[in-house]
Amino acid sequence: MTLKVYLSGEIHTDWRERIVDGAAGLDVQFSSPVTDHGASDDCGVAILGAEADKFWHDRKGAMVNAIRTRKGIADADVVVVRFGEQYKQWNAAFDAGYASALGKSLIILQRSEHDHPLKEVDAAALAVAREPEQVVDILRYVLDGSLSG
Repeated sequence: MTLKVYLSGEIHTDWRERIVDGAAGLDVQFSSPVTDHGASDDCGVAILGAEADKFWHDRKGAMVNAIRTRKGIADADVVVVRFGEQYKQWNAAFDAGYASALGKSLIILQRSEHDHPLKEVDAAALAVAREPEQVVDILRYVLDGSLSG
């Protein structure tokens, strides 16, 4: 069985690479949003034209990015949402809610400091992991029933 996994959330650390590298050899196909921050922020105006007002600049980018995000989440069997330490990731929370509404298997990846503010998001998840390697262990277990370590 091939698992399609969408990796959503913060783009400032190597958590995606750790999951992809750790899952080498497993029957997993990964997808994610565009992780180049500048491209993600400016795609709307780069493609559809400049905006004088930052609100409309951001809105154009969000709408163009949503095409990729909605497709990735809709096609996924499992959605992993990472909440990082540096920024408030409202978009990640939205992705988690969207995945939950679609009935997707949801794994949240967060530090314990976020347990209280993310309690509703965590309640919708099937697992809350602390480290990317735990996500890999979940994927391995789901695919072949084996436990690592």
